[in-house]
Amino acid sequence: MTKREKFVAIMNDELDHDAIVEFCEAEIAALDKKAEKARERAAVKRAETDELKAVVADLLTDEPQTRDAITAMIDGEDVTVGKVGSRLTSLVHDGFAAKEKMQVEGADGKTKSVMGYKLA
Repeated sequence: MTKREKFVAIMNDELDHDAIVEFCEAEIAALDKKAEKARERAAVKRAETDELKAVVADLLTDEPQTRDAITAMIDGEDVTVGKVGSRLTSLVHDGFAAKEKMQVEGADGKTKSVMGYKLA
């Protein structure tokens, strides 16, 4: 009997109490297993995030640096400016880093204002 058929049978009160309990226990076990796998995947992702945050923190100096400059110093194909920026924002919220506006020369030769990050 498929899940759909069991649900229909439950709605129509066609299953006895033991069959319903057995079905519910199996579904709860499946949900628990799925939740455990999700927790494991989340723990792996957090560990990866923590590693990148530590690398970014190690690259900060007393002089302000742009997100692009910090990203360029990190080896790794999956490291992006967005990911580095996220870690920098987290470091600022933690009080480890400070951000300030700085002027840099763009590709067109004009000066533009960007955020620079340095040790707090």
